[in-house]
Amino acid sequence: MPVGPSLRQRHAHQAIHAGGLAGARSKTEEVESLYTNGNLEMADQAMVELLDYWESRILSHADAEEDGFYQEVVEKNPTLQETVLQLKRDHELMRIVVKNIHQLRESNGFSKILLPKLYALLEINEVHSQEEERLLF
Repeated sequence: MPVGPSLRQRHAHQAIHAGGLAGARSKTEEVESLYTNGNLEMADQAMVELLDYWESRILSHADAEEDGFYQEVVEKNPTLQETVLQLKRDHELMRIVVKNIHQLRESNGFSKILLPKLYALLEINEVHSQEEERLLF
């Protein structure tokens, strides 16, 4: 799949990562605040919106990286094959956590056990982005 220029340019790629993380962090804090204030129904609705954000913004970016950018990187520098595999694993971990949150929410409804998982997602994403930017650019 053709790779757009924003994936190839360090500053643009960093901006995508920073924007995605900032949005996810803000939405996660909103979920927690609603929960803390006892508004479980609104917290649950905010959780639905947050999970949609993860899928439509962050995981779709991961898909775009895997569908072209990572292939280009390895073609230009085959020694980065192992690094790319590790970065793909980070993406898979995020997908697994999002799926697990969906399943827990669907089977048990909204509960406080979901909050640490949301913050784990943020941490995985932040470390992944930093490492990707450091190692591929």
